[in-house]
Amino acid sequence: MTHTTQRGSGPDGQAVLLVAGLAHLAVSTIGSAVGGLRGLLGRSDTADLVREAERDLQARGKLALDRCTNVPPAHLEVLAQHARARRAADGGDV
Repeated sequence: MTHTTQRGSGPDGQAVLLVAGLAHLAVSTIGSAVGGLRGLLGRSDTADLVREAERDLQARGKLALDRCTNVPPAHLEVLAQHARARRAADGGDV
């Protein structure tokens, strides 16, 4: 018996294919991670690796928070401040 329906046809089919692809990616990634963890368990410097990973994650977290919280001033606001400072230096009204 053969299937005559095309997979991925229509929005519902495309959504199913996307979900299936993400599930496959997640399973393969988890499988790789488990294999890596098995290799780590046999190492004698596991505690050092954990500390290094913790420092790395903290640094990544700090960078991510800095990116989200440090919003540079608006370009026009910076230009207005420069113009105001220039006028004040020239002795004009502020």
